[in-house]
Amino acid sequence: EIGPEGLAGDAHAGDWHRMVSLLALESVDKMRAAGLDVNPGDFAENLTTRGLDLLALPLGTRLRVGDEVVLELTQHGKECHTRCAIYYQAGDCVMPREGVFAKVIRTGTVRVGDPVEVLGPEEGP
Repeated sequence: EIGPEGLAGDAHAGDWHRMVSLLALESVDKMRAAGLDVNPGDFAENLTTRGLDLLALPLGTRLRVGDEVVLELTQHGKECHTRCAIYYQAGDCVMPREGVFAKVIRTGTVRVGDPVEVLGPEEGP
């Protein structure tokens, strides 16, 4: 369930621009190809997408997730102030470079396998 401030109990939840974090499965696959045993969710991302170049989308782009949720991209990448377990295992982590963040425009339920669709400027609430 994605509420007005993101996922309840999540570190990113709150009234700010990084309510929801997203990472492409292709980024996870890059780390796997480098020999790491990682899976979607291991980078603390809230949503993992497939077949969508998140970094190519300009800030302000809206995404529909499933039938209900609408997110608006607010940030590409992030600064990691502390090193995560993946960094210590591999000497690298893709989230600071390839993760994106969004604010919630429309709340709702998201399920595994829900499609993620880029909305046109006139779409969304």
